[in-house]
Amino acid sequence: MKKIFLTSLLLGSALTLNAQQVDYSVVSVDAEEGLNLVKISKDDDQICMPEVRRNGKELEWWTGRVISISPSQELGFLAYKNNTSNVFVRNLDSGESARQRTNRQLVLDFSFSPDGSKICFSEQQGEMNRIFTTDAKTGFVCRQITENAQDYTPTYSPDMQQIFFARQEGVNLSIWGFNLNDNSVSSYTGGFNPYPMNDGKSILCTRKSASGRCEIWRVNYTTGVEECILSSPDSSFTTPSVSPDGEWMLLVGKSIIHTPNFSYPNTDIYVCKMDGTQLTQLTHHAANDVSPVWSLDGKYIYFVSQRGSAKATANIWRMNFNLK
Repeated sequence: MKKIFLTSLLLGSALTLNAQQVDYSVVSVDAEEGLNLVKISKDDDQICMPEVRRNGKELEWWTGRVISISPSQELGFLAYKNNTSNVFVRNLDSGESARQRTNRQLVLDFSFSPDGSKICFSEQQGEMNRIFTTDAKTGFVCRQITENAQDYTPTYSPDMQQIFFARQEGVNLSIWGFNLNDNSVSSYTGGFNPYPMNDGKSILCTRKSASGRCEIWRVNYTTGVEECILSSPDSSFTTPSVSPDGEWMLLVGKSIIHTPNFSYPNTDIYVCKMDGTQLTQLTHHAANDVSPVWSLDGKYIYFVSQRGSAKATANIWRMNFNLK
C-alpha cells in the first residue's frame, strides 16, 4: 500500500474511468439478482468515497472503513461537508437527520466500540495520521491516542481494553495496539486492516504478498502462529470482518468488469468461509463497491457505492445476505 492511500478519499463523488464511458446509473445488474439492493443514504449526505486507482490491469484502493454500525442500530458514516470530513450518525430505524459526532478537518476512517459507547477514528494532520476516541452519544470532545506517526484503521478489541490500528513506517505496514488501561503501545505483527477476533488472542488482517497482491491472514498474537487464509495470484482481498454467527468473512476484492468496448479492474464485495473456502463474489456492478459491514443479525450487508447515480455520487447501500 503506497503512502497516498493513507489519505485518499474522493469526497462526495467519484471520478469516471478516464474518458471511458461507464454507466453508473443502474442500481443492479443481472448477476446481482436476489440481493434486493436498497439505498440507505441520500445524495446530500455527501458520503465519502474511498479512492480506487487503476493502472492498466492493476488496482489499489483505500481500505479504511467509512461506515460502521453500533449495537444500538446507529449507522455511522464519513461525510464531506464544509470542506471537512467527519463522522455522522443516524438511527437505522428512523428517518431522522444525521448528527455530527466529530469536528475535525480530515477524518480518514472510524469504527464504533463493541458496546457502541465510543468511536475511534484516524485523522490526517499535515504529514501525520493520528488516532482519537470520542463519545458516540455526544461526540466532539476527543482523546488523542497516538501522535507523530502515520496511523489509521483503528478498531477496539472485543473487551475494549485495546485499540488496534495500522502504522506505516517507510514502506512497512504493521499492526499495533494501544492499551487503554496503562496507555502503553505495542507492535504485534505485519499487515493492516486489523480485525480483532472474539477469542481475545488473534486478529484477522491484510498483508501484501511478494507479488504485491493483498492476502487475508489470521495471526494469534499470544502464540505467534500465523496462517494465510485467502490468497490469489490474480486478485487482492482486503478489509476482513466476521459475520455475527462466526461462519463467514466479509471482504473487498478485485474483479474484472467486461464491457463491449473495454475491460477494467474493479472493486466488489466478496464473502468466504472462515477457512477461506466457498469464496463468493456478491456484487458485479460497474461502480466501485467498498467499505462493507455486517448488520447486527447478519441478514444484511451495508456498503458504499456510486451505483444508481449517473453522476457517480457515493451512497450507502444495503443488500440481502442469503448464503448458508
